[in-house]
Amino acid sequence: MKTKIDLANWPRKDHFNFFNQFEEPFWSATVNVDCTIAYKKAKELGVSFFLYYLHCSLTAANQSEAFRYRIIGDEVFVYDDVHASATINRPNGTFGFSYIDYQPQLAAFIEGAKKEIDRVQATTGLFPSNSGENVIHYSAMPWINFTGLTHARSFSFKDSIPKISFGKVTDTDGKKSMPVSITVHHGLMDGYQVGQYVDLFQEVLNG
Repeated sequence: MKTKIDLANWPRKDHFNFFNQFEEPFWSATVNVDCTIAYKKAKELGVSFFLYYLHCSLTAANQSEAFRYRIIGDEVFVYDDVHASATINRPNGTFGFSYIDYQPQLAAFIEGAKKEIDRVQATTGLFPSNSGENVIHYSAMPWINFTGLTHARSFSFKDSIPKISFGKVTDTDGKKSMPVSITVHHGLMDGYQVGQYVDLFQEVLNG
């Protein structure tokens, strides 16, 4: 379900009208998150760390209204829920896009995610069988401790979906950290909202 934003009375009206005219309205920031507690918790539970932090990220996104905004035509909508369209690596070095439903409970989320991962790894195609606007585009590059990241973009394709990428976990004196790149539409959010999301993601990771 989604609700249309009343643009005439939306505090971001001027920001939206300004940045939505840009050929490239996206901006990005790369941050490092402390995943010491989250990594330990995932290992204690015997679950994939990737799925554990993906669930944490989705939990934070669903609690952040700005990450549920989407531009459809000339209107802005806010979705009740957002899900994951994540890249899934295959043994042959390629990847496919997945569609993973968000579930508040970790166990239910992982159960659904494992089925989708098995499906993607058994195919050779790129695109998921089911997706939509109410997703976040996720990718994981556990081989790279990046400090910045860009995305391939088709400027003729109107897009407003946030893109979140995770990098390599590094250990320094027992503290584990991971780079996270967050790319968002400037008409929908600024540094303030991204900062709120980062703080919330860290809080969930520490939970």
